[in-house]
Amino acid sequence: MLLVRIGAIVLITAVTVLAFVTGPPLAAMQSGGEASRLFYFHVPIAQVSFLSFMVAAVYAIVYLRKRRPDHDRAAATAAEIGLIFSIVALVTGALWAKQAWGAYWNWDPRQLFLFALVLFYGAFFALRQATTNPDTKRRVSAVYLIFGGAISPFLFFVLPRLYRSLHEDANQVVMAAGSQSTMSPQVASIFGASTLGFLLLYVWMFKLGVAAARIEDGPDADGE
Repeated sequence: MLLVRIGAIVLITAVTVLAFVTGPPLAAMQSGGEASRLFYFHVPIAQVSFLSFMVAAVYAIVYLRKRRPDHDRAAATAAEIGLIFSIVALVTGALWAKQAWGAYWNWDPRQLFLFALVLFYGAFFALRQATTNPDTKRRVSAVYLIFGGAISPFLFFVLPRLYRSLHEDANQVVMAAGSQSTMSPQVASIFGASTLGFLLLYVWMFKLGVAAARIEDGPDADGE
C-alpha cells in the first residue's frame, strides 16, 4: 500500500503542475480554451467513478453467493467512492461547461445522465441507512448495486451517444486514445499519468474504506 500511496500522490501532484504549465489540451476545439485544462482531471475522475460502480456490482454478486459481510463492506465502499468521484466529475464538468459553453448547466445528455447516477447512488445510501436488520440490509444492498452495475454502462456510454451532445469534440479525443490517438504525445502522457494517479488514489481509498467499515461493524459483525 505504501507504493500505491506514493504513486497516487506523486502522479496527481505532477499532473496538477503539468496541467497548468503546459498549453490547454483541447485548445483547437469548441470545448477548448483555458478551461480545457480540467480535461486532465474531469475525464479520469469520471472513468474511475464508473469503474468503482462496476467493482461495487461485482462484490455485490460475490456477497449474494458467499454471504460474507466483508464482501458487503467492499461493495458499499466501492459505491461510496464511486459516488464521491461522480460528484467531483459533475462539479469539474460544470466549471468546464461555464467557460466553454457559457453556463454551468446546459442540459447536456452527459450532465443529465451523470446527475441521474449521483441521485441513484445517493438513494442507495439513504436506503441502506433506513434498513436496520443487517442481513436484510446486505441482501437489499447487493441487489441494488447489481442493478446499478447493469444500468451504469448505459448511463455512462450508451444513452449519451444517442443524443447530440456538447461533449462530442472531447469525446472524439478520448475515444481515439486507445486506437489512433488525436492527442499530442504530451497531452496523452499527462492524461495517462492522471488516469493512473486517480486509479491508485481509488485503490488507496478503497482499502481504507473497507478497513474503516470493518472497524465500525465491530469484531462480532462477521459472525452474524
